[in-house]
Amino acid sequence: MQPKNNKQFRLGEGRISGYLSLFLGVLSLFAVVCFLFPEFFTTPEIRKSYPIALFRQILFFTLVLSFSFGLLTFILNKRKRMGVIGMLCSTVAILLGGWQVEIKEFDTGLFYIGLDWAILDLLVLALIFIPLEKVFPKREQQIILRPEWQTDLMYFCIGHFFIQIIALVTITPSSVLFGWLKLETLQSRVSTWPFVLQFFCALLLTDLAQYTMHRFFHLNRVLWRFHAIHHSIKSLDWLAASRLHFIDIFVTRAFGFIPIFVMGFSRNVVVVYVIFIAFQAVLIHSNTNINFGFLKYLFVTPQYHHWHHSDDPKTYNKNFAVHLPLIDFIFGSYYLPGNEWPASYGIQEKLPGGYLRQLLHPFIKKERKGQAMQ
Repeated sequence: MQPKNNKQFRLGEGRISGYLSLFLGVLSLFAVVCFLFPEFFTTPEIRKSYPIALFRQILFFTLVLSFSFGLLTFILNKRKRMGVIGMLCSTVAILLGGWQVEIKEFDTGLFYIGLDWAILDLLVLALIFIPLEKVFPKREQQIILRPEWQTDLMYFCIGHFFIQIIALVTITPSSVLFGWLKLETLQSRVSTWPFVLQFFCALLLTDLAQYTMHRFFHLNRVLWRFHAIHHSIKSLDWLAASRLHFIDIFVTRAFGFIPIFVMGFSRNVVVVYVIFIAFQAVLIHSNTNINFGFLKYLFVTPQYHHWHHSDDPKTYNKNFAVHLPLIDFIFGSYYLPGNEWPASYGIQEKLPGGYLRQLLHPFIKKERKGQAMQ
């Protein structure tokens, strides 16, 4: 539900409270569903470490806030639909057990949907990056619910719901291609290295692998059809990082996982690495102008990656690195003109809007003479 205009939300209009009521109400309902059916809607790798008592308290306050914002919408805004839907979701959540819902005994099934992971990640990222983009915005006039935010939210949810499939496709190629090698000696030595050394080796090697595949996606006409979906974004923010075609996700992540599989980095290093790259992927797409100082020459930052999304032809095929600009510098694709930022983003090719149409587009797209790849 996108606003009918592109004006910034103002206090006292009721739209802020309406969206908050809807957002918190839907999250609360989904959270209760996770409590009721953990075997189908929670991620086995992380649910065993959940602080359930804390989650119940958070759910209680979320329900209270959803109702409160819904009532505020009634008072301030003649258009009360969002407040009604938010309060309705909260009511259903309470009827299903609310924050006191019991967790029944269950057996882990063969297939699950990562609804819990989607809820937690969306809530945490929204709490971090929405205020960050409002306090340190690069484009001050860009609204939170900018054009196509619904499409990118759908990409976010689908990517989290099917985390099991994504993880399986990511890991399988490495084990099939390199599982027959006798890597125990190498892996045992690597796992004894200091944590910091392992971590930076993981960053470097995975970035080299992803750089190679990322550049190939730009230069190969067939692969570009899939990667063009990501570059079709015209308004960069924290949610824009999620717009990736599933073929793009599968191939790039599978290729990037090869160094981790071969080297055998310790579990703690892999966990920290996954958290780091997940946060950085969101950060570098965000609408923030934070001054990272000399760090922008060591790590990929929003300014650096925004140039990769620029629609200026002189920046095409620049800044492929995901973590370390050094890799671009070595291979001649480095571009960072002082403190300048790109004026606009996107590609010349016109792509359809909406998740499903973009999902199908690479498979049915017709070639056009003179079509440019970025």
